[in-house]
Amino acid sequence: MSLFGDGLEAAVQKAFTRPAPKSAGAQMRYLVKQLKGTKAVAQMLRVSQRTVERYVKDQIKKPRPGLAARLEREVKARWQPQIRAKAKAKAASTGGIIIDTRARMGYTAPIGSTDQDRIRHLTVALPPQYAARLFEAQDADAGDDELQQIAAEALKEVYFQDGGRRAGSLEEVRFTDVQHLEFEL
Repeated sequence: MSLFGDGLEAAVQKAFTRPAPKSAGAQMRYLVKQLKGTKAVAQMLRVSQRTVERYVKDQIKKPRPGLAARLEREVKARWQPQIRAKAKAKAASTGGIIIDTRARMGYTAPIGSTDQDRIRHLTVALPPQYAARLFEAQDADAGDDELQQIAAEALKEVYFQDGGRRAGSLEEVRFTDVQHLEFEL
């Protein structure tokens, strides 16, 4: 995925009420149940059907690093879909989302203002409409650039313009060189 996509996914995963399965056998059994068969799991993970069956029966306990990463990613992507949907809906309707970032930020403004880019560390609560836009873009498989642009627009409105109370002539916010990014619902 991407920096922004992974950050949004991690924020949603914090809402889980139960931990996802940890062992390879439990993860395989969960995927077999979700996809209704070992053949579909084998195709998804790019392993043989017999290998999946061995994990299900706990005949193999420790997967290769590449398989372990794919297995964990696929389980977490399917884990507690109703909780995931509720968390996204709450953030998009009433709660909003908090962004904690350390990045180079600057803006385009009228001549005479100090618009130099500089490293800033911000923790800002974004309104629900921006949370909705971020999740919609993520669900539509938007790239990191599009998610970054939405976050820049949100920071422009909330941080730089303070909801319209200042910097009304601000044209564009540059949000680059992201060193740290974390979202919280």
